[in-house]
Amino acid sequence: MTIRNYWGWGNEDSAFDDQQIEQLRQLVGMQFDGIEFTSQAPPALADLVMPESRLQPPQSLLPIMSTDRRDRASHTYGKSFRDIVRGLDGDYRCAPDLIARPSTEQELLDVLDYASRSGAAVIPYGGGSSVVGGTEARYEGDWAGTVTVDMERFNRILEVDHQSRAAHIEGGIYGPALEAGLRPHGYTLRHFPQSFEFSTLGGWIATRSGGHFATLYTHIDDMVESTRVITPRGSLETRRLPGSGAGPSPDRLFLGSEGILGFVTSAWVRLQVRPEFRATRTVHFADFLQGAEAVRRVSQSGLYPANCRLIDAREAMINGIGNGSKHLLIIGFESADHPVEAWMERALEIVAGAGGSVQVSREKTPDKGQAGDWRQQFIRAPYMRDGLIRLGLVAETFETAITWDRFEGFHQGVMETVTRVAREICGKAFVTCRFTHVYPDGPAPYYTVIAPGRRGDQVKQWDEIKLAVMAALIDMGGTITHHHAVGRDHRPGYDRQRPDLFAEVLRSAKQTLDPDGLLNPGVLV
Repeated sequence: MTIRNYWGWGNEDSAFDDQQIEQLRQLVGMQFDGIEFTSQAPPALADLVMPESRLQPPQSLLPIMSTDRRDRASHTYGKSFRDIVRGLDGDYRCAPDLIARPSTEQELLDVLDYASRSGAAVIPYGGGSSVVGGTEARYEGDWAGTVTVDMERFNRILEVDHQSRAAHIEGGIYGPALEAGLRPHGYTLRHFPQSFEFSTLGGWIATRSGGHFATLYTHIDDMVESTRVITPRGSLETRRLPGSGAGPSPDRLFLGSEGILGFVTSAWVRLQVRPEFRATRTVHFADFLQGAEAVRRVSQSGLYPANCRLIDAREAMINGIGNGSKHLLIIGFESADHPVEAWMERALEIVAGAGGSVQVSREKTPDKGQAGDWRQQFIRAPYMRDGLIRLGLVAETFETAITWDRFEGFHQGVMETVTRVAREICGKAFVTCRFTHVYPDGPAPYYTVIAPGRRGDQVKQWDEIKLAVMAALIDMGGTITHHHAVGRDHRPGYDRQRPDLFAEVLRSAKQTLDPDGLLNPGVLV
């Protein structure tokens, strides 16, 4: 039986074992010569510091409410660095008082009504994979307790419209179940964020999730046809249309609302036919900026590759791909309609013209060669991050986006600033970069910071680095987040990024839909 990890990422049986932790310790030791790293054991469930529940639900809600210790622990945190550190330390003082699992919209409304009468905050949980403090009971205000609402029982594919190639799907369905349900129809949503296995359709919509594919349909925004939302004021449903010019789009109000306005109980989403034709190749560059120029040319060619991931040499080496001497560009195409070799040949001409060295071996499927190695490491990366934290390191990732005309100066400034700040705080540090998504007008670079931490001070160190990162991104003209969302951790940067008048509009919308401010206090506004 697969058991979800209550302190770390994913499933317990997929976490790094002792042998993998030792291999990781040796690899980190090579990067930080002279520092000894020891592994911290995860806490036992019985040893967690967790207060008793402060709330007593009415008899009518008892069948859908839980105060089970493991259940409360599993819903205490998301999966950010500071979440994992506190989970490893057994600190569950902010555990929610009740876990609600409604299976109907009326039950959800009853939960919201109970919370309003009790003076309790309500946290939409999604899949609990937030890395920005989006699911934690960390807020301002005097609340009588916290009810975390897990939407996992809203897990059905309600209808498939073959003629329009769309489907009506409930918001609590997890990625694997969604794809399994569409497969017999020959369809895919084609949205695969790194959290795919442990995140839900409603969560993707609420956080404007970015999928694995690098170009064209990159965000869940592109796939939403209409939404149905339950708010403390009642329900609303947007009209199902392929497009509309009728004023501001109501769907856009809830895309990225991060649970502060309501719960996405279902959505009509646009589907794709499952691909049959694929081609993947790897290109080497001696210079990262040379690789970035190649990506710019491809992104503006109209070819729209499924994968166009530029990975700097050090990040590739840390993930066991290459020897650290070359920067990698993994480029791939796929189609349900036609062979893709002609598209690949043209893309390779473009990148070779920008100075790339195209590798000889043909990688016709995503599971071969360096592209396949990266794909496997991409899936395992969150587990490796947990292993680094167990070894006492500070590990932070942040993603942003910037236009091509500013990228070179932006990238240099971010690398220099973050490296300097991380070394000032931690003594030693290194920063790596890769592109996750690319657009004709700019890339979405994704940075990783790894540094030796001080036991007991890791969260403080991380918070200091996080503040410096946010300031650097905003000062240099980038976005505070490209696909990780805002949550509570990015609020300082988001407050600077958004126009002040828009903040007032957002607060007004929340006041209308959530008059008591119950939903996810401290997130966005």
